[in-house]
Amino acid sequence: MSDKIRVLVVDDHRMVREGLRSFLDVQDDLEVVGEAADGAEAVARAAELVPDVILLDLRMPGTDGVTALRELTARGIPSRVLVITSFTEPAAVLPAVRAGAAGYVYKDVDPPALAAAIRSVHMGHTLLHPDVARVLTEGQSGANLTPRERQVLTEIGRGRSNREIARSLGLAEKTVKAHVSAILAKLGVQDRTQAALYAVRAGLA
Repeated sequence: MSDKIRVLVVDDHRMVREGLRSFLDVQDDLEVVGEAADGAEAVARAAELVPDVILLDLRMPGTDGVTALRELTARGIPSRVLVITSFTEPAAVLPAVRAGAAGYVYKDVDPPALAAAIRSVHMGHTLLHPDVARVLTEGQSGANLTPRERQVLTEIGRGRSNREIARSLGLAEKTVKAHVSAILAKLGVQDRTQAALYAVRAGLA
């Protein structure tokens, strides 16, 4: 029993939690040690149980998954967190990655693949769904950003609005908008969310 990977399942839908528990408990090396229905409960249970891996839904009423991730990090809870969500837009991964998620899979993942993902993050690997990894790495060739554009991109990666960026850098808001447009064009991305993903991947934010 002591050699099993101890898992905490966090999802606001009881049927999802029960389904995950039913599958995971039949794995020889996995053991569900607890469940939580929202982020606040997840943090409390994680502090109590200190599981090896937390299966964490991102979007829940009350305290969401990203907020829970930040709190887990702030409290120094060493559990590895594998985000599992039904929302497939890559934008959802940015705050999760920034908050410390060790992996990211979709709820329609094949059960054996989910078990493998749990084992992988437990071993210290960072695991992202191929679609997400593609978004995180796109634009890596990047174009030559000016020093000011790199500053603006860094601020975008921190989740700041044009107005906040303008205030931070001492620029006019319309100047920031012009820089953002130039950045999107140079990186070959469609929106500021993808630019922010690039900033995180490039270590700017």
